[in-house]
Amino acid sequence: MSKHILTEIWIYPIKSLGGIRLSSSGVMEKGLPHDRRWMLVDENNTFMTQREYPSMSLLRLKMQESFFTVTAGTKSIRLDFERHHEQEPIQTQVWDDPVTTFEVSRQHSQWFSDQLKLTCKLVCFPEEGQRRIDPDFVAQEKHVSLADGYPFLIVGTESLNDLNTRLQTPVPMNRFRPNLVFTGGTAYEEDTWQKFAIGKNRFLGVKPCGRCIMTTINQETAEKGIEPLLTLSKYRKSGANVYFGQNVIPIDCDEIHEGDEISFE
Repeated sequence: MSKHILTEIWIYPIKSLGGIRLSSSGVMEKGLPHDRRWMLVDENNTFMTQREYPSMSLLRLKMQESFFTVTAGTKSIRLDFERHHEQEPIQTQVWDDPVTTFEVSRQHSQWFSDQLKLTCKLVCFPEEGQRRIDPDFVAQEKHVSLADGYPFLIVGTESLNDLNTRLQTPVPMNRFRPNLVFTGGTAYEEDTWQKFAIGKNRFLGVKPCGRCIMTTINQETAEKGIEPLLTLSKYRKSGANVYFGQNVIPIDCDEIHEGDEISFE
């Protein structure tokens, strides 16, 4: 049996914008450091994603020593790791969850408004902020950042390979925005994972991840299609949801590295 090896680690600092690949990372209760600690909100302070605004995929991020550079075409802005922000809290909404956030700065909000050609604000979520994971699936009081529902998403390359054999045009892994990608094993086996470790850091699989139309947006061009969601719905649907990847919470807060072996209890 082939070994399971962690091959990719990804963070998405601003919810629904481009990802950054890391060779190693610490692990925190709410997810990888910097992952989805910022987001854009509309005039009603509701979170914005590529589902309604596909052009968000064209905003790229690069990681520097102590800050990110966000780029749109030839224009860019700096976003410090330290979550400096305005003093007045903003009550925002992520799905059904009310979330207390803070506007980073009026300058940042104006820059994103200009690039996306709509009125929005860039807000941040303090590390001590409270946003509980759905107690129907995680009995302990565990918290998440601004991700849709869980701190981590893991996907196996064999799952993507199997999907791509069913598509006329293969899709890359970035359609699914995982934090953790691994090789080895069989397609979709991550659905069944419960307790496992990446290197020394233990994790707990919670539930398969329900997918949405965001998977149909080309991350390079912002074009929206019907795949791979249409094909997935033919063989990966249960009830109203189409599943791909596994939602995960951490047991430990240690470190993970590309090349770490994955082991199981």
